[in-house]
Amino acid sequence: MTNAELLTDGYGRINELVERALRDATPDALAYRPDPDANSVAWLTWHLTRIQDSHLAEVMNGEQLWNSAGWADRFGLDLEATSTGYGHTSEQVGLLGSVSRDLLGAYHDDVHARTLGFLDGLSEDDLDRVVDTRWDPPVTLGVRLISVLSDNLQHAGQALFVRGIFNRVTG
Repeated sequence: MTNAELLTDGYGRINELVERALRDATPDALAYRPDPDANSVAWLTWHLTRIQDSHLAEVMNGEQLWNSAGWADRFGLDLEATSTGYGHTSEQVGLLGSVSRDLLGAYHDDVHARTLGFLDGLSEDDLDRVVDTRWDPPVTLGVRLISVLSDNLQHAGQALFVRGIFNRVTG
């Protein structure tokens, strides 16, 4: 098994978790926050997808699908076009409360498909390419891809956890 195949498997697991978190989710389930400052399933799904979109676009030297494919317009959120959710206030998290499951899923599917296409073309040597010199040591493509994978898996797990709390609370 190659490194690219391992990464493809890992990113596929993110997609499976997102699908589970969104499956049959009602608007109330998507917007539910265990306390007023907690993240919702909708926000967690949007955020992890934005992170994957922004970071993959950067290492591909391309544009984020959020902007280039019109997702920002379709979501219609009162956020800056570059916003990925990092540092969001409770009010900003709440903006995702009205977003539909279908829209969240479609954006995630679009980003996931582009990610898989990128991973499919990777050679072993590609993973050693430095993609960020702001750190010491500089960040390689392999490290960045694992960082996004780790972050996304954590947020997908959190979305499933919040969904589980919602299910228990609402019976």
